[in-house]
Amino acid sequence: MDEVLIDGSFGEGGGQILRSSLSLSAVLGRPFRIVNIRARRRNPGLQQQHLTAVLALKELTGAEVEGAYKGSTELSFRPGTVKCGSFTFDIGTAGSTSLVIQALLPALALSRCGSRVVIRGGTDVPMAPPIDYVRFVMLPVLSKLGVDADVVLVRRGHYPRGGGEVVLTVRPTDGLRAVVLAGFGKLVEVRGLSHAVRLPRHVAERQAQAAERNLKGLGVPIGISVESHPPDRDPHRGPGSGIVLWALSDQGNVIGADSLGERGKPAEAVGEEAARRLVEELGPGCAVDSHMGDMLIPYIALAHGRSTICVSRLTTHAATNIYVVERFLGVKFQVEGGVSAPATISVEGIGYVQRPG
Repeated sequence: MDEVLIDGSFGEGGGQILRSSLSLSAVLGRPFRIVNIRARRRNPGLQQQHLTAVLALKELTGAEVEGAYKGSTELSFRPGTVKCGSFTFDIGTAGSTSLVIQALLPALALSRCGSRVVIRGGTDVPMAPPIDYVRFVMLPVLSKLGVDADVVLVRRGHYPRGGGEVVLTVRPTDGLRAVVLAGFGKLVEVRGLSHAVRLPRHVAERQAQAAERNLKGLGVPIGISVESHPPDRDPHRGPGSGIVLWALSDQGNVIGADSLGERGKPAEAVGEEAARRLVEELGPGCAVDSHMGDMLIPYIALAHGRSTICVSRLTTHAATNIYVVERFLGVKFQVEGGVSAPATISVEGIGYVQRPG
């Protein structure tokens, strides 16, 4: 099978290009070479969480890999057949466990048997989806396409100390089905989870209370759980805090938003920020939030039939994912709307089924 050449400086020029390329290469068994990895970043080349994704998919597929070292700006990846079973991957830093899951999940979901994967690293870190977004937004949305997976949070890990642990369990599917996720529908409820580790419980409570105050105008029930631990029995390295909110519609759609705590940032500001972001995501009336929009791109291209999704805001990550998927699959996306604006994305999926072996 011909090698796909990917320019890692395309679009936002970050790690998303690498993760998507790894995912599709593993699913299809198609080799690729990527150059200019993270060329537009302040610290270009592979960093630890990107390297973990590369090595994880190398192990899962028995791939031949060149350029898999920290700081590398070029990588060659020739996968074999996806394996199943139990695996453990340790990022070794506060690098995002959620982003490693993004890279692994398509191949595991489209394999012929189930897997259990332990991933250690950061669960709630800047510039990445919090693990609660993965649990309560990403996986429920992907289940509409037939992805059967769940994530158990064992221990949180915040920047810079990391130390988090999650367990990803994936059950195989015969193939992905197309979806139409257009209008959000009628908002019926907002849920959330506010947490604080190695910090007083009132931090998580104040985050939740501030979010609730700023969401009252939506006129629907709001239920935000609070998670904290007694100081003498807190298993986390911490400290850290954050909140994830998700809105549910009468059509079964879910949209999420989040905010992380940081030194000098009041708990009230964290809750208010998450609430404001959720209201902004709901504003256009689309069924898919801006973050989920880019995550769905490879799945709808692999699905059987034509999918159409309405995204609250088209991100540069989504545009980058479209570039990568079109290079690997030869599909053509139709996009109505521009970057940083609401958009409708359509594609005729290839109807991928698992390779024998």
